[in-house]
Amino acid sequence: MSASALKFQIGARTLAEIPRRLRRIALSLDQALAGAPPLLPPLDADDDGYLVTSLPAEAALPWRGVAFVRQHYTRYYVDLAAGEDAWRAGLSGQARATLRRKTRKLAEANGGRLDVRSYRAPAELAAFHPLARAVSATTYQERLMQSGLPADPAHGNALAAADGVRAWLLFLRDTPIAYLWCGGDGDTLRYDHVGHDPAYGALSPGNVLLGAALERLFGDRFRRFDFTEGEGQHKRALASGGVACRDLLLLRPTLTNRASVAAVGGFDAALRVAARAARTPALAGIARRIRRA
Repeated sequence: MSASALKFQIGARTLAEIPRRLRRIALSLDQALAGAPPLLPPLDADDDGYLVTSLPAEAALPWRGVAFVRQHYTRYYVDLAAGEDAWRAGLSGQARATLRRKTRKLAEANGGRLDVRSYRAPAELAAFHPLARAVSATTYQERLMQSGLPADPAHGNALAAADGVRAWLLFLRDTPIAYLWCGGDGDTLRYDHVGHDPAYGALSPGNVLLGAALERLFGDRFRRFDFTEGEGQHKRALASGGVACRDLLLLRPTLTNRASVAAVGGFDAALRVAARAARTPALAGIARRIRRA
C-alpha cells in the first residue's frame, strides 16, 4: 500500500496533483505476456482504489466503480535467449547504423576507446554507487520525476548477493557520465534506473551505454531484458518484441473520485488536442512561440 496521486503532467513535468490513496498493482513482463488480469487484493477502508500498471490490452478487469485508462503503451523487451545475432538481425538498418555512429563518436572523444565498466557483486556495487549517484543527481529523471538511483548505498545489495543485479558506468576520460542499474525478476532483467549527465548529451551517452550493456547480456543467465512501463524511441529502436499494455485507475464510486478523474481526463484530452495542433503547419509556428514565451 502506498500513497499516490492523480498527476497533471506534460512529459516528465508535473504541474499539479490530486492526492489519492491507491494500491499499486504492477504486473511483471511475464504477467503482461501471459495476458491474464491480476487478482485484486481487498482494499483497506481508507483506500481510494487501485492503480494497475502494464495491464495487457486485451485483459478485462471488471470493476463496479470508476475505471479510467491513464495511458496506452507498448511494453518493450529484448529476447536475450534468441542470441545477439538474432537481435541485431531484427533491428532496422537505421537503428544499427545510428548505434554504431554514436558509439564510434563517443569512443573517439575518449581517445579511441569506449570505457564501459560492469558491476554486479555487492562489493562492486559499493564502488559503483557513489559514482552513479553523482551522475544521477544531474539527470532529469531525478530532478523532475524523483526516479533517480536511490541514495541508500546498500540499495540492491540483497538482490546482488543472489546474482540479481547488473550495473554499468560509462566513463569519458575517467569521469563517469552515464549509469545503468538493472534488477532481476527471475530470468528477466529490468531497466530500473538510468541516466546521463546532460552536459555530455551531444555524445548520446545513455544510448551508447544501453547498447553496450545489451551486448554484454547475451550469454548471461537472463532470458529477457525488460524495458518496463512506458514508451521511448530508444526502446522501440532496440527492442525485439513488445506487448500492448495500459495503465488503469480503478477508484471507488465517490463524487470526489469521479470529479478527480473528470479533471485529469479533461487535461489529458486537451494535451492530445494541443499535440495534434502543434503538428499542423499553420499552428506549429504559434506553438513554438508559446513555448519560448
